[in-house]
Amino acid sequence: MRAILALEDGYTCEGESFGCPGETSGEVVFNTCLSGYQEVLTDPSYAGQIVVMTYPHIGNYGVNAEDVESRKPFVEGFAVRESSRVFSNWRAEGSLNQYLRDHGIAGIGEIDTRALVRHIRNQGAMRGVISSEDLAAASLVDKARRAPSMVGCDLARRVTCAQPYEWNPGEQKPYRVAAFDFGIKWNILRLLEDSGCGITVVPATATAEEVLAMDPDGIFLSNGPGDPEPVTYAVETLRQLLGRKPVFGICLGHQLLGLALGGRTFKLKFGHRGGNQPVKNLLTGKVEITSHNHGFAVDPDSMDPSQVELTHMNLNDQTLEGLRHRSLPAFSVQYHPEASPGPHDSRYLFQRFVESMREFRSEKSG
Repeated sequence: MRAILALEDGYTCEGESFGCPGETSGEVVFNTCLSGYQEVLTDPSYAGQIVVMTYPHIGNYGVNAEDVESRKPFVEGFAVRESSRVFSNWRAEGSLNQYLRDHGIAGIGEIDTRALVRHIRNQGAMRGVISSEDLAAASLVDKARRAPSMVGCDLARRVTCAQPYEWNPGEQKPYRVAAFDFGIKWNILRLLEDSGCGITVVPATATAEEVLAMDPDGIFLSNGPGDPEPVTYAVETLRQLLGRKPVFGICLGHQLLGLALGGRTFKLKFGHRGGNQPVKNLLTGKVEITSHNHGFAVDPDSMDPSQVELTHMNLNDQTLEGLRHRSLPAFSVQYHPEASPGPHDSRYLFQRFVESMREFRSEKSG
């Protein structure tokens, strides 16, 4: 079945439909990971986006129930050079094609993803449409231009949990963490648990009063999709929580902490999405290879240097990758130390969060 991907600037490419036939729209972005497509599909940070994989063969090892990062796929669409017709792996439970069909995700294959990615790098991420129904290029370009813009879009409300819940309840842990779900990945919860934390996941809209009533040892701010600036309710809640409990933020959580500390955010030209971004730890001088998935960043010039210390920097484009407050127990990173997929260089940050909670508890009890 034929399919077309069209961008709002008039760029089009024709290929074959795979996954669920139909039509979908979203911001078209690319991911450079060589594997981990199932984790990418189920990362809620991709809500509102059509993801193009730069690796040419996708689907080779199938899918399974263990490698998901949330309750379902959140991508709007999926674009690949070649969707493998054969999958082979001892853990495989089904094909990628059937997985996308089961979840209603439209895909397009047999397109020149190298040309498409070069176009996005040159022109920037933009809105697009995948369709196996409407095959008129001009019509699809018009639909892409009328699709919602990522700028100004609060997607955290769409992907967050409806009610608070306990992650793996039952076993007693040394520390209790309230984790804001702006689109949280399950590997974050696994690594917090492995670090000795019992976790209560709370909705993005939870108030400071509701969270403090739980009397957690720390507050975690998760990753998530969309523009951070419209998430004003979370920024205000965070301002009320700062200094009351230790805070650790990742990705969107990092951006929200930056806003709560008086900073600004801006949209990157085409974002960072992949597992090979070099980030320099400015505190140690070491370089970490890191996993990324974001289209917005905190403006380092907007931060008050008397209050905020910049801790990490991206070596590709010198964007801000980490910060911490100079006197309050609050720090964050733009990248994903939990990876999944990606390298494990930055997992020490979960232990750093535990140490922050231990020090805060000791100060309060002393």
